[in-house]
Formats: sequence, C-alpha cells, structure tokens
Amino acid sequence: MIHMKKIILSFAVLSMLAFTGCSTPDGIDSDVSSLNSVTAANFDRIFDVSTDNSGLVRVTPIGEGVSKSVVTLGHGSDGEITLNPGESTTHNYPEGSYTVTIVSYDLAGNSTTNTYPLQVTYVAPTDISVSQTFAGTTLTITATANYANGMLVTWGDGGANEVPTVMTGALGETFTVPAHTYAPGVYTLTVTALSGGAATTTATYPVTVYAPFALPITYESPIQNYGIGGTFGGVGVAVVANPFPGGLNTSTNVWRYTKPTGAAFWSGTWTPMSTPNSVPINMDNGNKIKVLVYSTEVGKMLNVELEQADNGIPNQVLKVASTVANQWEELVFDFGASGIPAGTSFRQLVFRYNDVTDGLGEVIYIDNIRQSN
Repeated sequence: MIHMKKIILSFAVLSMLAFTGCSTPDGIDSDVSSLNSVTAANFDRIFDVSTDNSGLVRVTPIGEGVSKSVVTLGHGSDGEITLNPGESTTHNYPEGSYTVTIVSYDLAGNSTTNTYPLQVTYVAPTDISVSQTFAGTTLTITATANYANGMLVTWGDGGANEVPTVMTGALGETFTVPAHTYAPGVYTLTVTALSGGAATTTATYPVTVYAPFALPITYESPIQNYGIGGTFGGVGVAVVANPFPGGLNTSTNVWRYTKPTGAAFWSGTWTPMSTPNSVPINMDNGNKIKVLVYSTEVGKMLNVELEQADNGIPNQVLKVASTVANQWEELVFDFGASGIPAGTSFRQLVFRYNDVTDGLGEVIYIDNIRQSN
C-alpha cells in the first residue's frame, strides 16, 4: 500500500470576474469579448508525497477558473505535462529538493506561472529480519525490512578495510545475499537496510563458525561445537563451569555426565567423528585415549568405545575404574593391545558409565579428552 502525506499550499485570490452570458432568440450570443477579462484565481497546489520510500509524488493543480495547467516536475525527462482541471500527474523522485513549476491558464488564455519547492525525504527502514543458513563454513542470508530499497552486508571477517556486499532491488523485496565462506572463528555480521536516501537502519548478529570437531576435546574453545552428537538410555550431558578447579584440572569448563535414577544400564553418549563437521580418530596418532575424570565414588567403570571403523573391524571397548573420589584423576584407555591395524580410523566415540546397573543418580565430570602414544 502506498502511504501518502498531503501538503497543501494556498495562494491569495488574484481576482475573480463574474460574467453572465447574453442570449438571443436565435440562440447563443456570438459575442465572446467578455472572456478576454476572465482570469484564473484562488490557486491551490496539492502534493501527495508517499511515505514508503518509493519517492512517489502526486501533483494535482487546482484553481478557480483554470482551463488547464502545464506542470514541469523539476526532475527526469518528462518535460511539460498538460493537465485538465481535476487531473493529476505522478512521478517517482529520488530523495532531494526540487522545484515544481505550474503554469495555469484561464478561460481567456491568460497564464500565471508559480513555482513550488518540493522536499522528498526517505524514512529509515524498520523491522530488519535476517535468516541465516550454514553449509559447513559457508553462510547464506536473506534479509528483509520495511521501507528498504536495498541491503548492505558486512561479514565481519575482513578487518577495517572490508568492502561490504551491497544488494539493491525493489521496495519491500526479500534480498538474498551471495554466499560467504568463513574461516572458523567468532564474528559480528552487520546488516544495514537502505532507504534509498540518507536514512539507514543497522542490525548486528553474532556468527560462530565452528572448526571441525576433533581430538583433543577441552570444552574451552568458542569455535568447537560441543553439542555435536547426543545421548541414549536416559543420561544427560552439558558443558558447565568447572565446579572443582584444582589439582590436575584448573580449566574453566568441563563436561558434566549425569546418569539419573532409572537410566538404563546400557545408556551413554555418542559423538560422530566422520561428518563434514568432524574428524575421524586415526589410531596412527596414538593408541591411548586419556581422560580427566572427577567422580564421587571409587571403583565404578567409565567406558571409552571406538565405533564404526573405516576398515570394518569390530567396535573397540575399554573400561577403566576410578581410583580416587572427589578429586580429578587421569584415566588412560590403552588400545595398543587390541590388535587394531595400522591406519584404522573410527567414526564414532562413545562414553558409558557403570554399565552393569541402571542409574543411581551418579554425576561425574569429564575433561581434556586426548589421544597419545
């Protein structure tokens, strides 16, 4: 819908000469000399100016006794536009200042010329909406905003000299910005909605581009997606602040593993290590998986399971029991004696805890999962 604001400029009455016609029995009087003194008076000029950044302006000349008006818009190549009484003309103006000229003719053919200033100001766009779609490290966005004639996108990874991507189009269009590929990192995406004039509206969005998930797993990197994978059998996991910093582990964040009462004995977690966003565990990089663990009980086993080998060998499962309570210790899972062929890579990592019984409400903490010889 076109929104218009109306500006009415009224001008003093120049003169108005009433006249009466004479008639004869033979018909209309052929004496028209009185028309030579008839003038147009009470000139009004109406500008209807859109408020939606289309720049559309309707010009409607009005005046008493006006037989026609000739309008010069002051922009573009339309030239002179002749309008009969009550008629209008429209024109799309860029933002700016213009002079509209109206020549009014009375019934006698006399003309009066008036000029009128016209100021067209575009409003700032509102309600920016941005949709983001990632494919690996490549981001595609679509953006819309009320009263926007275009979008300017700064991706946030080009430093101080980054050249923004500019999209222009029709008013109210949904703008699809060409895809942009990031290096892994944390960025600020800036989207500026353009009015077509000086007014703009800007919104910013945090963008995290994850590095491929791989060992070591420290729970500290802002560009590592620690939510990759999932759980089964009723256990729960979360990255939390280290509740027991000290000893072997003073890191900021750790992984909390909860086995609630009633969780299945076979419950656990799984992490895919072979997707476009993760890296397989290649046993040539070391036969040992080392894990920092904090538990409140001694003797319960933590399982580390390597699954989905790329050469078809069976899943590998090792269980190591905690030896101390209420402090961090390092558990070592040595797969060197398992007969795993050189070059074997595993595509999934699984953790299970105390797999001999259903859950009793156990909570343990895991950190710094790494591979070594």
